[in-house]
Amino acid sequence: QVQLVESGGGLVQAGGSLRLSCAASVRTFSNYAMGWFRQAPGKEREFVAGVSRNGVSTSYSDSVKGRFTISRDNAKNTVFLQMNSLNPEDTAVYHCAADTGLRRSWLALSTKRIEYEFWGQGTQVTVSS
Repeated sequence: QVQLVESGGGLVQAGGSLRLSCAASVRTFSNYAMGWFRQAPGKEREFVAGVSRNGVSTSYSDSVKGRFTISRDNAKNTVFLQMNSLNPEDTAVYHCAADTGLRRSWLALSTKRIEYEFWGQGTQVTVSS
């Protein structure tokens, strides 16, 4: 079982930055590829960014590529999402997620919601224009 707790959300003006953190309560954090998803009101939860078990491989949605950076610290059981150049379209609840922990490859990750098994409660990000 993996418990995930996000933090770092808030209200920011367009063009600003935020750094989200997700702390995992699990024995072997490095077993899990991690991802960030977001859900805006009235919309489905969508993939934002993913990172492999060892932090080497990353993937981003087209809407955030070049502005957001995902990273992880396996020694601290934490995954981060650095968000720069925020715009009002980034307003959403941001959730971190862990996959099944069954991937053998240290470099694999997923962009598909269905392949993530554990979810945090989310943190609200609001970008004002």
